[in-house]
Amino acid sequence: MTTLYRDRSGQALVELTLVLPLLLIFVLGIVDYGRAIYDMEVVTNLSGEGSSMASRGTSLGNTAIAVMADADVDMNSNGCVVVTSVASGATPGTYKVTGQATSAVCNGGSSRIGCFPPPATCGNANLPVGVQTVLQANANTTVYVTEVFYNFSAATPVGSFLTNSTLLPSQLYSVAFY
Repeated sequence: MTTLYRDRSGQALVELTLVLPLLLIFVLGIVDYGRAIYDMEVVTNLSGEGSSMASRGTSLGNTAIAVMADADVDMNSNGCVVVTSVASGATPGTYKVTGQATSAVCNGGSSRIGCFPPPATCGNANLPVGVQTVLQANANTTVYVTEVFYNFSAATPVGSFLTNSTLLPSQLYSVAFY
């Protein structure tokens, strides 16, 4: 009977060499997905904080600086904050950017809401329908918008492959309206 087990002594080693690369790919992929989820939560919280601060009277410039400083991720090298104030325009259904501030360094982000001061190509502010409804219902109301951009970079070679194949985002974006 001992010869029966001795003949199989290399089987576990062969199985391990076949399964270990798949296990490593799986674990490293989970690590990078976990980092992406964490970074997205940070970006989402930062945008909410910024809009809340601006709506309570903090200047747009100071709000952008505070949001950059509060980040748990490297916003100075990989991020951008844009804080915008938007009010109803003279024509019903139009919304004008009344002020805007960006972080000192803006890596890969420009406002998707609008620009200030608006050049001829800027046009009106782009707002979701729910925000437009609030502005239409309440005259003389200003909405404060904080946009946070963050360039996500993978920590593992597997994550780099997933980022290049569009399974992981290369840029995280969050916007909050207050």
